[in-house]
Amino acid sequence: MLTDTGEARMTPALPPLTPGPHRARLGLISIVACFGGLLFGYDTGVINGALRPLSAELGLEAFTEGIVTSSLVFAAAIGALFGGRLSDALGRRTMLVALAVLFFLGTLVLVLAPGFAVLVAGRVLLGLAVGGASTVVPVYLAELAPHEIRGSISGRNEVAIVSGQLAAFVVNAVLGITLGHLDGVWRIMFAVCALPAIALFIGMLRMPESPRWLARRGRREEALAVLRSVRSAERASAELAQIEAIAERRTRSSLAEVLQSRPLRRILLIGMGVGIAQQLTGINSIMYYGQSVLVESGFDEQAALIANVAPGVIAVLGGIIALWMMDRVDRRTTFLLGFGLTTLCHVLIGVASVALEPGHPIRPFVILALVVAFVGAMQTFLNVATWVYLSEIFPLRMRGLGIGIAAFANWVTNGTLALWFPSLVAAAGITGTFFLFAAVGALAVVFVATQLPESRGRTLEGLESRLELGR
Repeated sequence: MLTDTGEARMTPALPPLTPGPHRARLGLISIVACFGGLLFGYDTGVINGALRPLSAELGLEAFTEGIVTSSLVFAAAIGALFGGRLSDALGRRTMLVALAVLFFLGTLVLVLAPGFAVLVAGRVLLGLAVGGASTVVPVYLAELAPHEIRGSISGRNEVAIVSGQLAAFVVNAVLGITLGHLDGVWRIMFAVCALPAIALFIGMLRMPESPRWLARRGRREEALAVLRSVRSAERASAELAQIEAIAERRTRSSLAEVLQSRPLRRILLIGMGVGIAQQLTGINSIMYYGQSVLVESGFDEQAALIANVAPGVIAVLGGIIALWMMDRVDRRTTFLLGFGLTTLCHVLIGVASVALEPGHPIRPFVILALVVAFVGAMQTFLNVATWVYLSEIFPLRMRGLGIGIAAFANWVTNGTLALWFPSLVAAAGITGTFFLFAAVGALAVVFVATQLPESRGRTLEGLESRLELGR
């Protein structure tokens, strides 16, 4: 609800949402766009089970394993940085079609890779696509969704991501058990990614462009037509008027202009902080190296491959709960609960690894249970909330730039951990690694409590008005 007089004047109340075919149309659009999230998840998760057979066949060591894993992640940082800006210039839908092609090409290079160098090249191509999808899909969904249900619509992308990761874990387990004795089984694991890439390409050819992007380009009739396909006629007209009122007052902002404006600079730093804090929980270290962590805790390799499915299952369940929460619980509250619970899990994992020495029969099961609890807390309270928040806090004139820079910071942090996590565990063990994550988590709680503005229940234009007022 709008509580400030100035904000209410700049963003007048909209007609309420109504049922009808337009709601089903919005649901279909979100499903198709979320194939980008599914690809994001599968391509980041598949390395978890593919890495050990791949390393055995190609003779990789700890550091080159880190390069293979992190090359996708560092490339994703570049893809995120430029993906947002390109989507501002070319359109959200056009970018998603192009990303589908890039996902397919990267998969083809990986499957046919004769050695380490080409393998890394394929991972880089996939990384560029993953990074682009991480910025474009959330913005596309946020710009199409009505503000009352924006959190649950935008959050579907994160559920698609963890569903893709779970699919990768299940495919890895099935192929590892049935075909693990064959050379090149990891190529089959990677090849599965081609299927959702084809689905994204075909599906997005039939989906509409973002109405806010169209309005920004002065294509009023097209924007209105899109809004009428996903809203009632009365709501569509009122919402377009609101979008145009903001768009007419603002030109596209460059990075230099953002840095010169105190409100824009502050919101950019907050977005970067949220992206970095989410990665410093160490969540993707579990998603990339979960099998290795479980082997370190005491499971044998095949048991670890099967047990590794459990975090993937809880991630999907947590994501479903998070979707229900997004339109009911404030973002700040969600973040505080998330960082508090994940920090507690880190402490307990560290304590368990000290109290239960290697070889203790229950050690691997206790650590597995705590890892599952950590992933559940992460997915329920942080992962969905992070990408929803980043898709909504930036003003339209800097949305692509803002989410691109925030996602770039997120991916660089992700890549740094992916590169050095095997060496960190080798040097400090599970105990030191998770106590370090706990210390960083405590700092994240302070950051959220003191810096984050609330965004739930407000229109994107209303948030922009509040930013101008310094709130």
